[in-house]
Amino acid sequence: MLNLCAIAGIGLALSVSAAAAEPCMKVTLTGTQGGPPLFNGQAGAGTLVQYGDETNGCSAVKLQFDTGRGTNMRLSQMKVPVGKIDAIFFTHMHSDHTEGLHDILQLRWHFNSGGPKVDVVCSDDAKSPLGHTLSCSRYVTHIGDSLIESGEIAQRLAENKKRLAGGPADLVNVMTFAPGGEPVEVWQKGDVKVSAIGSRHIPGHASYRVDTPAGSVVVGGDAGNDKPAPPRSSSTSEQVEKLAAGADVLVHSTIHPVMGPDKDSGFPPPIYFRQSNAADLGALSKRAGVKNLVLTHLIPPMGAAKQGPYPIPGGALDEAAYKDAVSASGFEGNTVVGTDLVTITLPEGS
Repeated sequence: MLNLCAIAGIGLALSVSAAAAEPCMKVTLTGTQGGPPLFNGQAGAGTLVQYGDETNGCSAVKLQFDTGRGTNMRLSQMKVPVGKIDAIFFTHMHSDHTEGLHDILQLRWHFNSGGPKVDVVCSDDAKSPLGHTLSCSRYVTHIGDSLIESGEIAQRLAENKKRLAGGPADLVNVMTFAPGGEPVEVWQKGDVKVSAIGSRHIPGHASYRVDTPAGSVVVGGDAGNDKPAPPRSSSTSEQVEKLAAGADVLVHSTIHPVMGPDKDSGFPPPIYFRQSNAADLGALSKRAGVKNLVLTHLIPPMGAAKQGPYPIPGGALDEAAYKDAVSASGFEGNTVVGTDLVTITLPEGS
């Protein structure tokens, strides 16, 4: 005779298991400092995107976008081992976005020399109008040179022969692409796909979009409008707007309009104009149908009296000042003014 209670119990267990396996994604700011200055212990620019399901804490795949100073420390606070990161993506070759790579790769070399290698995804070498070259591949290839020259790599190898003889660069698989005006797929693992588009800030700058069954996130980096100064319709990037169409989350660097040339901060106009201001990012998000706008790489930081040497006209800004700038654009979605380790989980409420 069939045990109906047992059958019902099995059905319930399967139902609970299926619900627990629903896909989810977490987007976490590993650093929100705007530019090279330091303020109040903020880590340098970076965003961690994790994807999985409830059985693995939404963390079967771990992708790090930019690695500013202190990225290792923020990852450790999240209990994310650097040896478990699947890929690292760079928006551009500025130190406030890259200098944490040294720490990440050296730590992997110490304890994960057996692999697997980590993919580092970035744009091809890009020559500037002034003739110098921005090179992600050379940066990664030479990431351990100072440790080799200091003798540390040789000394550590003497202690443990299982470590790779070439130092931390031996643990990297560099994957470069030519960023253009249309999105191209640059990385994929299972249900996770990453596409990139060329965007303006410095030569070789790229912005990224991650698409998963749980949702989508765009990491704009420091992108700005192709036209480097007014008159122009917006400070934001048309390429990022294209990439962000229908995205659940847009993570983007921002500068507050209070730092503009007409506000008497002394902030250099060319640097101001190559960043997307908060109001224009709100307008972009509204046009693109973005649900959550996450402001990061804040210039100036909340609570700071200065951005580096430049005073903030009217005094330090708070969260409301950034949100007011966004809401003035008519954007009605969720605005998050970034602080280190703030997280958005998709789908919401999961």
